[in-house]
Amino acid sequence: MDGVQIDREIIELEEDVSSSPYWNRDIAPSRLSERRWRLFDIAALWVSMSACIPTYMLASSLISEGMDWRQAVLTIFLGNLIVLAPMLLNAHAGTRYGIPFPVYCRPSFGLLGANIPALLRALVACGWFGIQTWIGGWAIYKILTIYVPSWEALPLLPGGINAAQLACFLLFWGVNMLVIYRGIETIRFLLDIKAPLLILLGLALLAWAWRKAGGFGPILSQPSAFVPGGPKEGRFWAVFFPSLTGMIGFWATLSLNIPDFTRYARSQRDQMLGQALGLPTTMALYSFIGVAVTSATIVIYGAPVWDPVVLLTKFDNPVVLAVSLFALCLATLATNLAANVVSPANDFSNLCPSRISFRTGGLITGIIGILMQPWKLVADPSGYIFTWLVGYSSLLGAIGGVLICDYYVLRGRVLHLGELYKREGRYWFSGGFNPAAVVSLALGIIPCVPGFLGTIKAAAIGPFWMGVYSYAWFVSFAVSFAAYFILMRGRAPGSAV
Repeated sequence: MDGVQIDREIIELEEDVSSSPYWNRDIAPSRLSERRWRLFDIAALWVSMSACIPTYMLASSLISEGMDWRQAVLTIFLGNLIVLAPMLLNAHAGTRYGIPFPVYCRPSFGLLGANIPALLRALVACGWFGIQTWIGGWAIYKILTIYVPSWEALPLLPGGINAAQLACFLLFWGVNMLVIYRGIETIRFLLDIKAPLLILLGLALLAWAWRKAGGFGPILSQPSAFVPGGPKEGRFWAVFFPSLTGMIGFWATLSLNIPDFTRYARSQRDQMLGQALGLPTTMALYSFIGVAVTSATIVIYGAPVWDPVVLLTKFDNPVVLAVSLFALCLATLATNLAANVVSPANDFSNLCPSRISFRTGGLITGIIGILMQPWKLVADPSGYIFTWLVGYSSLLGAIGGVLICDYYVLRGRVLHLGELYKREGRYWFSGGFNPAAVVSLALGIIPCVPGFLGTIKAAAIGPFWMGVYSYAWFVSFAVSFAAYFILMRGRAPGSAV
């Protein structure tokens, strides 16, 4: 294992591999002194990432498909309970060996081949980063226009937004880059602050809506569209399974790169309990808050207000507005950094460790986020966020299939730390790539691609392939897992790989 076992759970690297071109300080195994994340910090990570605007609006996409609020919240809870399983499995290597996600990919894909899953993960993170950064800037803009209404009349720039919107976006972008520059401990500090604050503010908003509306209004009393006599009678399961896949896809990417965070955990117990307590419960709670508050706005304002930013602009108390602005920006900042910057920063660093640091990787992510013009992407959030990005995430179950099969089934959770950074070592395979992993990844994704193309309206696809896509994450995971096991079984007996 090329390391010293600190206890039953944690192994530290003893060998000096710093001369390797595949090593730098940011992707090196974390030392015992760097393991400062306790159970509360891991739970706060998930509370902080889950308590965000997309989660608040998530149940609305299910209700629009015909579910009642109970079915919508339960579907979200079940989806996050399912995705928790690969999350915990992939998290183990991060805590035991202190390695980030791209290095965790090296035993299965090879030192150079690891860039394939890393960049697939980074691509979707860049999309989310641009969107979340725009949402944060949009929150600043909307609340400030209450005091400077003339901003609304500013002429549009060539990109389709006005100068004030661009300035607010770049301001929030700059704050993100500053925190990344300061490092992972600053991110942990923000997450620890945000977690209890956002729970309290969410419950306060729920209490306000209940009091102001005299109850939660029409949405919570609406029956499911699938009941006898309903407009979608008997079609519940046809909607449930694709929706469940979508809910899994919401955090499917984080289930891969969770070692980026658990490498700083003090123990396996801390990371496992922290994730189990933080993820499914917060997602269900915040989704319910979104549904309940929106139902109350129908009574209060005569029409549903799904966007919490728009809702907050309807308050005229300056203290409420100031607190709301701070909370929204903190919520979006913490979620964005943890979910959408840490991973691609490590992934880009893995491309060329000797030249690209974690900070440089974060800057690359930020620049891509600007170039994407996210204000155009969120013009149709139901199409881009919940169809494209979540759909793309579902395809990445194939990466999880390869990683989990390799680490648990073939290697028995035994890795040789020093070898993870050595050219021509046991994880070099053929020219730095493991063909079996690349083929298995492709085989896992291919069955889901037709349905994905049909979902994003890129091609006309038959019902069979659309049906397969309804289970995309499960299909891609299972196919890649089986293919990798078959291709590697004779070549990699247990921990002697």
